[in-house]
Amino acid sequence: MQSNASLVDRMVRAARLDVNLYEEVEADLTATSQAATVVGIVAICGGIGNGVAQAIAGHPGAAVGLFIYQIIVAFVAWIAWSYITFWVGTSIFKGTATPGEMLRTIGFAQTPGVLNIVAFIPVLGGFIGFVAGIWALISGIIAIRQALDITTGQAVITAIIGAIPLFLLICLSGTVLVLLGGGTQ
Repeated sequence: MQSNASLVDRMVRAARLDVNLYEEVEADLTATSQAATVVGIVAICGGIGNGVAQAIAGHPGAAVGLFIYQIIVAFVAWIAWSYITFWVGTSIFKGTATPGEMLRTIGFAQTPGVLNIVAFIPVLGGFIGFVAGIWALISGIIAIRQALDITTGQAVITAIIGAIPLFLLICLSGTVLVLLGGGTQ
């Protein structure tokens, strides 16, 4: 366990899908704040990329609203997916983890999302965002597997089951945002 490991080093290792990194942050009780920082960095990068895209499209007000929305949703989604996957993994597959272990590993698994800072680049930004999303999903599955000490297949099922309510939550929050006038026209 390296409680003094640098955030950047850990993020690089998470992006490289280093299984040992996920074991390390799972065991490091002091890494929860680092995991939250990763979520914040990823949210800010995505918020900047999408905000710049909105500003370029002539919607500067939407850019600010989208930036704030993205940061709030990132933290809510991180916490929700961590607790949902904790519940699914421990109750269905008898995995062994604590909610804190799930928060730490899943937080670091979001590292590939920093690439969303280029979301404003036509075509390339969308492609990179898609790749970053798949990469983060794979990272998330590794994080779930390592934190719960379950098989890869069980981690995939846990991720899918956990993603369904999360997807619905994000859709609902997006709908509320549009109804409140925060959406683009």
